[in-house]
Amino acid sequence: MRLFAISDLHLSSTFNRAALAELESYPEDWIVLAGDIGETAEQLEFALGHLVKRFDTVIWLPGNHDLWTIDPKQHPLRGESKYRRLVDICRDHGVLTPEDPYPLWPGEVGEGVPAPGRIVVAPMFLLYDYSFRASHISEAAAVSWAAESGVFCSDEELLDPAPHSSRQAWCHQRLALTESRLAAVAGNDVNLVLLNHFPLRADLIELADLSRFSIWCGSTVTEDWHKKYRALVVVHGHLHQRGTHYRDGVRFEEVSLGYKPQWNRQLGIGAYFRQILPVPGQL
Repeated sequence: MRLFAISDLHLSSTFNRAALAELESYPEDWIVLAGDIGETAEQLEFALGHLVKRFDTVIWLPGNHDLWTIDPKQHPLRGESKYRRLVDICRDHGVLTPEDPYPLWPGEVGEGVPAPGRIVVAPMFLLYDYSFRASHISEAAAVSWAAESGVFCSDEELLDPAPHSSRQAWCHQRLALTESRLAAVAGNDVNLVLLNHFPLRADLIELADLSRFSIWCGSTVTEDWHKKYRALVVVHGHLHQRGTHYRDGVRFEEVSLGYKPQWNRQLGIGAYFRQILPVPGQL
């Protein structure tokens, strides 16, 4: 029994959709869909229609693309209403979301890994608040600062935060809600697997010439959550930079698939699943 994770399937791409339809079955395993599955409810339905047949348990959490409102005439839902609709779709398919009770991991932890007690798998929806920026830049100037380097995120046009006053306000509401839920399950006999679309730490963002894109990548509020909530593993996507990193002895996995040039379809999507648990023998 394994816990896998993948994000950024971007099923607006016919290339990616066709590959997902070819996926083999993993009947004993769990899969985490860590955001950016697509831009429409129909694309999420497509993904879940395939994946719930192939996995024992499916866990979904949103990315920024999932929350976009691209065609308001055909798809008028936006902001919180769009998110709630996606949650309802997941529940119709028996898929777990950030709005459901956190499940306990019933499988093994990994050979040679000290028994940490109970393992709680915590899917989160946190957004970003522009705080991953240079210290001399104000929040109000963050988008202009990014634009100076030629960087712009389509969220500014397509991710409506309604009914919240801004994406930052929505982020802060989600941070407070999630902290209360994590605190309620945390304890000396509990380790968490933290799942979020956006990275929890700014020092995980290595975007070179796109470095100022960091303002759309998370919040400094979560920088110490891996320690505060005794994380065994932290999972995120968003950056399209698959990899394993360690901070304070905690493993961080970036699990994105990405667009056509960023992966090899001949290998199949399954080759890009990141095994979260049991802890792989070689990392």
